[in-house]
Parts: sequence; structure tokens; C-alpha cells
Amino acid sequence: MRRRKFLGVLGGAALTWPLPARAQQQRLPVIGSLHGASQAGSEDFMTAWRQGLKEAGYVEGQNVTIEYRWANGSYDRQPSLMNELIDLRVSVIVTFGPTAIGTAKKVQDAGRGATIPIVFAAGTDPVADGIVASWNQPGGNITGVTSFAAALVSKRLEFLHELVPNIETIGLLINTEDPVARNERRDAEVAASALGWRLHSVVAKNESELDLAFETLIQKGTSVLLVISDTFFLSRLDRIAALAIRHRLPTIAPYREFAAGGGLMSYGASIPDTYRQSGVYAGRVLRGAKPADLPILQPTKFELVINLNTAKTLDLTVPPRLLAIADKVIE
Repeated sequence: MRRRKFLGVLGGAALTWPLPARAQQQRLPVIGSLHGASQAGSEDFMTAWRQGLKEAGYVEGQNVTIEYRWANGSYDRQPSLMNELIDLRVSVIVTFGPTAIGTAKKVQDAGRGATIPIVFAAGTDPVADGIVASWNQPGGNITGVTSFAAALVSKRLEFLHELVPNIETIGLLINTEDPVARNERRDAEVAASALGWRLHSVVAKNESELDLAFETLIQKGTSVLLVISDTFFLSRLDRIAALAIRHRLPTIAPYREFAAGGGLMSYGASIPDTYRQSGVYAGRVLRGAKPADLPILQPTKFELVINLNTAKTLDLTVPPRLLAIADKVIE
């Protein structure tokens, strides 16, 4: 008798739990995050992404759950990671980097998770890469934010030429597993040819290959270095900057964080802002917006950042014109 009474009291107490709290526990939407790089090298960018989610009304752990998957630079792992997120029946998948959105598109085209909306943040041309139908009307179930812009590679080479006029051989640091590398290498070849430079490409797909890449560049007599856009490189900017200084190799990269972390120069769109905007888009999709109706967001501002401390370390004098047009000079 006492046991039945106790169970009845317990059951009655459960019924008195606040309904909103129980409903929230049971119905929190889940975002799947597929990132090509490592968590350790991407936290600042992911903080910007979560800020965008917050702007859209979602806070992790309060009214949304996030499932993170990190490829750690091993791009061939991304299909299995994508399938893991699909099996979890997430509400939306957000991809970071060109290979991640390319993987997501291929998996969906193969019939897996085709109804799950996708938001991407990547430095890619989504129309040329066949990800979406058009910039203004993506169609299908994918939309996102890109840091891509035509002619940036040639502009970076112009800045290098102005800073180091007596260039003979230019090095390219690329990751051939990243689809953006093909387009940027082609643009670099055209620009270097017009300037009368020899071009030497080195590939780095992981941490150990970075050291070997710089040693190869020095052996080839490289005068300056252009870092090609890549998610793995984005998570290793401090390492690349340190290697460039150690080998006394003037280097420019697409990411502001490169110059801020000790690199010589950077020119490109704001990556944190790209991530933040993708967070806003993910929130809008969670609230019911259709990706087909959300135009691809493109960067409107590109920043030139020069690190004067690094220039002095490399015995370089930055021309007054470059200093005048720089958006930020680090002293």
C-alpha cells in the first residue's frame, strides 16, 4: 500500500514539472556542423558563427543543440562525417570550407539526407562549382555565405610586387584537395606570367608537410610566397607565419588573421564576418526560411593588412603608397 502511494506521489510530481521546460528538452532543434579543419584552430571563427546564431535568436544549450564534426584537415573523412550528421536527423547542416560544402552536395545528390537544408560558409564560387543555380536564387536546398571574389589573387601579387620589386620566382602554397586551389593557381599563373615571374607550387595537406613545403621553396630560390585559400591553412595561420619568418620569405595570405598573427601581409574578406553571417542564415532556416529563397551573401569589403614588425624583421621597407592604402598597419 505504501509502495503504491509512493509511486503515485512520484508520478504526480513528474506531471507538475513545468511544461515549457519538458517541451524544450524534448524538442530542441539540432544543427549539424561539418568543418574541414580542426577545432583548436577554428574556435575564434566558430565564436563568430555562434554570435550570428545568437543574433537570429538561438543560443547553444538553451534553445538549440549543436553536433560538431571536425575533419582535422583530412578531407577524405568528410563523407563519413556528413553521413553521421544525417543519421542524427539534424534540422539543418552548416558546412565550413569548400570541400565540406562539396561533400555535402555530393552526399545529398546521391540520395542521402536530401531534405535536410544546408547553409555553407566557404571561399568558393558556388555557381561555378555547381553548388547552387544562381547567386540571387540558389534553388534547391542549399544557401550560404562566401568570401570568394574574383581577381583577388592578382591583387595580392601586385601588393607583393610593390613591396618586393625584384622578384624572380614566386612560390604558391596550396592544398590540392581543396577545390578553390585549382582556380587560384590558374589565376596566379596568369598574373605571374604577365609580370614575368617564374611560378613554383608546393603542396601541404597536413602539419608535417608544411615544414617540407617551406624547405622546398627555399631550395627552389623562391623570392616571395602566396598562400592559397584553404580551410586547413586557415586553421594553421600562426604556424605558416612562423615558418615564413624563419625562412625569411615575404608572404601574403587571404586572411587578416595571418598578418595579425605575425605574417607580413594579408588581403581578403573578413572570415569571422563570413562565419557570423552563416550563423544568422542557419537561424533563419531553423525558423522556417527556405534556402532557395535566401540569396548567396558575398563580401562587400576587402582589407589590406600590413605587419610592420615583420617587415622590419625581414629587412623590408614598406612603400608609402602601400601604407597609405592599408586598412590596418600593425606596429
